Amino acid sequence: MMKHDGTVKILTDRLILRRFTMEDAEAMYKNWASDDEVTQYLPWPTHADVNVTRSVIEGWIQNYANPDFYNWAIVLKTIGEPIGSLGVVKYDEKTASAAIGWCIGKRWWGQGIMPEAARAVLQYLFNEIGFNRIAAYHDKNNPKSGRVMQKIGMLREGTLRASGKNNQGIVDEVYYSILKEDYEKDHNQNIKLIWKIEK
Repeated sequence: MMKHDGTVKILTDRLILRRFTMEDAEAMYKNWASDDEVTQYLPWPTHADVNVTRSVIEGWIQNYANPDFYNWAIVLKTIGEPIGSLGVVKYDEKTASAAIGWCIGKRWWGQGIMPEAARAVLQYLFNEIGFNRIAAYHDKNNPKSGRVMQKIGMLREGTLRASGKNNQGIVDEVYYSILKEDYEKDHNQNIKLIWKIEK
């Protein structure tokens, strides 16, 4: 039985995962949304100016009223501003399954930040909401995203040819997933995470 509780605040060792606010627009635009290298493999275009960013955040804020909307700003504690985002891009209530997606400013690539954020979100979605399967997928030509999926315990399932569309056009997508039973096994043995949820 799933119990949707929306985008709550989650704290990890280095990060605050929280809802976006309108005050985040400048940081989001500067840190990742305006960067063609960050959006290269994403399904949404690089933001032309900060007004586009404001419009996107405004839509997210409206959606926070829905208990089944999950979209976090990834705030690095040392600088106090968002450096990326992570959220549920789709889910199926009947199978208790979801797909998550993320992006982060290139200044913070390769520092283990996205795996840290994603592990915390997995813990929340499995243990608090009741999902049984969480998937993620990436453009075949963007293997760095796949390494994040591997680091959080996801298993590669296969490649769907010409199944996705992003800023490169029609692309092959590589799918990964993790089941709750996989997560519990890995969590007990390998994952040490400092976190807590604040309503």
